[in-house]
Amino acid sequence: MHEMGIAASVVDIVRQYVTDAQAPLVRRVHVRVGELAGVQTESLAFCFEAIVAGTALQGAALDIEHVPAVRACRGCGERFGDGAFLAICPACGSGEVPFVSGSELTVSELELDDEVETPVDDVGQVAGAR
Repeated sequence: MHEMGIAASVVDIVRQYVTDAQAPLVRRVHVRVGELAGVQTESLAFCFEAIVAGTALQGAALDIEHVPAVRACRGCGERFGDGAFLAICPACGSGEVPFVSGSELTVSELELDDEVETPVDDVGQVAGAR
């Protein structure tokens, strides 16, 4: 279950952005998980809760934003997500359609009890992500 390692990395990222004094104030940790990241989000949430239990971060919730897999055609610029696993542009038939989203696994925001939000600018790339 690599979700345990990912959850541990999420906690490490949070600790980079909050002081020991602020840790008990963390109420929500927002993460973006792409469809292609290979992460079972229910397991990730469970592992996160287990890791923060008994720590200063206990009570912090993990808010998971699911990011769909989207491709963009290099030929015509068409962006498509439904059937994104088909590597052919539905508009022009080109085969040059790389994914432009869906592989994300980032900590995007921290919510503190005093309602101050601390953005982390998606610099919190999670270790162990595909």
